[in-house]
Amino acid sequence: MIAYIIRRVLMLIPTLLAVTVGSFLILHLIPGDPARVMAGLEASEEIVESLRHRLGLDKPIYVQYAIFLKNISKLNFGESIRSQDAVIKQILPRFKNTLILSLVSISISTLIGILAGVLASVRQNTITDYTITTLVLLGISAPSFWLGLLLILFFSVFLGIFPAGGMLEIKSIVLPAITLAGGASAMTARMMRSSMLETLRMDYIKAARAKGQREYKVIFKHALKNALMPTITIVGIQFGYLMGGSVLVETVFSWPGLGWLTVDAIFAKDYPVVQACVIFFAFSFVFVNLAVDIVYAYISPKMTYD
Repeated sequence: MIAYIIRRVLMLIPTLLAVTVGSFLILHLIPGDPARVMAGLEASEEIVESLRHRLGLDKPIYVQYAIFLKNISKLNFGESIRSQDAVIKQILPRFKNTLILSLVSISISTLIGILAGVLASVRQNTITDYTITTLVLLGISAPSFWLGLLLILFFSVFLGIFPAGGMLEIKSIVLPAITLAGGASAMTARMMRSSMLETLRMDYIKAARAKGQREYKVIFKHALKNALMPTITIVGIQFGYLMGGSVLVETVFSWPGLGWLTVDAIFAKDYPVVQACVIFFAFSFVFVNLAVDIVYAYISPKMTYD
C-alpha cells in the first residue's frame, strides 16, 4: 500500500511541473510588453521599468522560472499589483470560502445522486426510472450559470427566501451550493444507477433473494456496498471539478471565493493573483484525485498494487 502511494505521488510530479509551466507562461503570453499592459498605456516609462524589475521580467526566462518555482515552494506568489499586499493573503481566505462551498455542494450532490441512482435502478423501466433519467439528462446539460440565474429569479426575486448573492448569512450558501451540485448529482445518479443495475444481476444477489431475505436488505446490505465503489471515484473527480468549476457560480452569486477572485484579477490585469489562483485550482484538483485513488485502493479488495 505504501509503495503504491509513493508511486502515485511520483506520478504527480510531471503534472504539477506542467501546471507551474502553464501558470508561469501566463505573463509571457500577453501580447506586447507584459509590464506595459499591467501598468497601463498612460504609465510613464519609469513606472513600467519599476514594475518590470519588481516582477523579475528583466531577467532571462529560465532564471525567472527557477525563481518562480522557488517562490512557489515557499507559498510566495509575490505581491498584488492592485493592493500591493502579498498574494497569499488574498488567496487563503478566498480558497477557504471556495472549499466550504465545494464541500457543501459535493455533500448535496452525493446524497441526492446516490438516492436517485438507487431508486432508479430498483424501479427500472417504470415512470420513476424514466423521470429520474430525464432529470439526470437535464442536470448534465444545463449550464451552471443558467441554473443559478433561474434559482435567483425564483427563490430570491419572486419568493424572497434566500439572498441573491454575497456571504452575509448561512442561507447565502444554499443557492450557489445547489447550483454547483446540479450537474454533479446528475452524474452521480447516472453512475449509481448503472452500477446498481450491474450489481443486482450478480449471482450472490440472486442467492440472497432465494434465501428469502427482504428486498431492502438485499438492496442496502448486499448490493449498495459493492455498487458504491465506482461511484466513489466519480465523486472524488467531481469534487476536483467543483473546486475549479466554481468560477462561474461564484461570479453569478458574488460568492467571495477563489473563482470570483480569479475573474476579478483577470479584469484588473493583476496577473500575479491570476497565476496563484490557477496554481491553487490545479493543485487542488490533482491532490483530490490522489486522495480518491488512495481511498479507493484502501477500501477495494480487488485492488492490486503491482
